[in-house]
Amino acid sequence: MTLVKFNPAQKNNALMPGFNDVFDSIFNDTFFSDRMISRVPAVNISESQDHFHIELAAPGLSKGDFKLNLDRNMLNISVEQSMENKDQEKNYSKREYSYSSFVRSFTLPESADPNQIDASYTDGILKIDIAKREEAKSIARQIEIK
Repeated sequence: MTLVKFNPAQKNNALMPGFNDVFDSIFNDTFFSDRMISRVPAVNISESQDHFHIELAAPGLSKGDFKLNLDRNMLNISVEQSMENKDQEKNYSKREYSYSSFVRSFTLPESADPNQIDASYTDGILKIDIAKREEAKSIARQIEIK
């Protein structure tokens, strides 16, 4: 009797050779892989003495594409963009429409002042500055040793 170890990571299936190759070729096609990848922009969040800073990398957009909403202490950043590739040729073999959207939500801490939020979009980076409340700002001072 021969003992054969089963390795689920191995792609070759001894019972049906080529079976996995068919599905790999279908799902690794650029049509499927482009649409299965999540396109949520990366975010950097930092804190200074008197502000919270959010930087969202979203190149290729304009500032009119963004919608910022504040609902209680939840800051929502959303983009909805659709573009049609208008090619005047009548004999095309492939024509694609492009539609992209995303929503990023951030819960503001209680130390944030919801009335003092500033946003700007330059060089593909959306920068949001959220001021801290006066009582939440850290006070730094030198302590005298007696």
